Amino acid sequence: MSEHASAPILTGPELEGMEDYRSVMDVFHAAVKRFADNPAFSCMGQTLSFAELDRLSADFAAWLQHETELKPGDRIAIQLPNVLQFPVAVFGAMRAGLVVVNTNPLYTEREMAHQFKDSGARAILILANMADKLEKVLDRTDIEHVLVTELGDLHGFPKRQLINAVVKYVKKMVPAYSLPMAVPFRQALKAGAARKHREVERELDDIAALQYTGGTTGLPKGTMLTHRNLVANMLQARQAIGPGLHEGKEVVIAPLPVYHIYTFTVNCLFLMETGNHSVLITNPRDLDNFVKELKGLRFTGFIGLNTLFNALCNREDFRSLDFSKLHLTISGGMALTKAAAQRWEEITGCPIAEGYGLTETSPIVSFNPIDAIQLGTIGKPVAATSVKVVDVDDKALPFGEPGELCVKGPQVMKGYWNRDEETAKVMSDDGWFHTGDIAVLQDDGYIRIVDRKKDMILVSGFNVYPNEIEDVVAAHPGVLESAAVGIPDENSGEVIKLFVVAKDDSLDAETLRDWCKKELTAYKVPKVVEFRDELPKTNVGKVLRRQLRDEEVQKTQKAEEV
Repeated sequence: MSEHASAPILTGPELEGMEDYRSVMDVFHAAVKRFADNPAFSCMGQTLSFAELDRLSADFAAWLQHETELKPGDRIAIQLPNVLQFPVAVFGAMRAGLVVVNTNPLYTEREMAHQFKDSGARAILILANMADKLEKVLDRTDIEHVLVTELGDLHGFPKRQLINAVVKYVKKMVPAYSLPMAVPFRQALKAGAARKHREVERELDDIAALQYTGGTTGLPKGTMLTHRNLVANMLQARQAIGPGLHEGKEVVIAPLPVYHIYTFTVNCLFLMETGNHSVLITNPRDLDNFVKELKGLRFTGFIGLNTLFNALCNREDFRSLDFSKLHLTISGGMALTKAAAQRWEEITGCPIAEGYGLTETSPIVSFNPIDAIQLGTIGKPVAATSVKVVDVDDKALPFGEPGELCVKGPQVMKGYWNRDEETAKVMSDDGWFHTGDIAVLQDDGYIRIVDRKKDMILVSGFNVYPNEIEDVVAAHPGVLESAAVGIPDENSGEVIKLFVVAKDDSLDAETLRDWCKKELTAYKVPKVVEFRDELPKTNVGKVLRRQLRDEEVQKTQKAEEV
């Protein structure tokens, strides 16, 4: 930690090992060679060893190189839930020199069309369950190559046929679609296995992934994460979490979506680098089956977030599991409450170490030391990372004073894809990234988040930006104006409340919610709708979301007092 009397900067230790690698693929090759026989990823009872991951990803890379004209630097969208195909596709695409565009499988057609067009993706691997949506937006994108996979594709015979048949014919989860050019993923792997892939040299400053995040325009922006960013964050995670982890011996539960930067870095990259075994949970919202999967596992690690910890601890079947091997629980994605952390430790015997990060920082910025967890904080800066807090004039503030948290380090993004103006708003010329989160630096080296980006809503760990919701609502012919804010919720941290000024009295809340469901992912759909005659505004006519949010907080406080 370095500090000045009035302007402290907290800095993590030196970063070790960065000189050993030039790309994510260097890390991958070292891991698959060193841990070849170890289990790498499991899903629904099927396991891929590191050697199998190496072989299958090479097959996919060979198909991309020989059966398409895609070049290094081209973008490929991967729209999958937590299935074994995900790591195979990610590492295969990177081996072919492509840039991975992680895409939420819950996206609506509108959201898909924007992300594919904005990223310039020329290829996509998509789960059959959402291929009907792709069919409807394909002509609005630059996508030329479509690969479709089914849920059980990497399972052995006959389990593969059984899983795929149940999903398609019994549960009817695969709507009919017509994509004549689509290549089945298994067919691509088979064709690739007959060819030899060429290893593509990538440099640390080349883009490895475009990770989309919300923005002030209401449309998500592509965060350019380079090989340097991702390699650095893997190694930073190793140094921060490493003391509580045994190389090649951990079994870590991964219930959060791998397309999300949190799990993408921790499970897909960091745990791969350390030779450990990630158990991918395809549908964690199905808590009955989730807990059943956990029953047969002697898991040693668990990656989660506050709402999931709460939901599991409320279940008797979860409380009766064997936690004797569990020694590492990590929380991120949203604030961890002391009540949730204490209850988890009472039930499992394992404390939760909370970290903090953002999509723009690959994501890990800080982490609670495993042997010195301080609940209510986000820990200390990870290696090679500096943090400071500043006031509205960008002047650094002393310990104990809240200000905007700024971050500097090798994990900070290259910038927003094709958004130089947006990049300039958050990145200073000397490399400081302005997070928009309000924090306090403690003189013991720990950091506390005291508030968040003023308009962002956090629903179960997912960032929701009001502008996007308001843009969708504004398109309804019965709406004059609207404002979306987050209100406290016991289960998801926050839910979205929509304030609406209608053009006439015929518009009702359910009609508006149905309208939103067509255009927005489920967690972005307003849970509460309130109609008003007018909305509070500034003297230049800007809606005061903060005032609306403060009114809701006061209502909640009064209700609790009663």
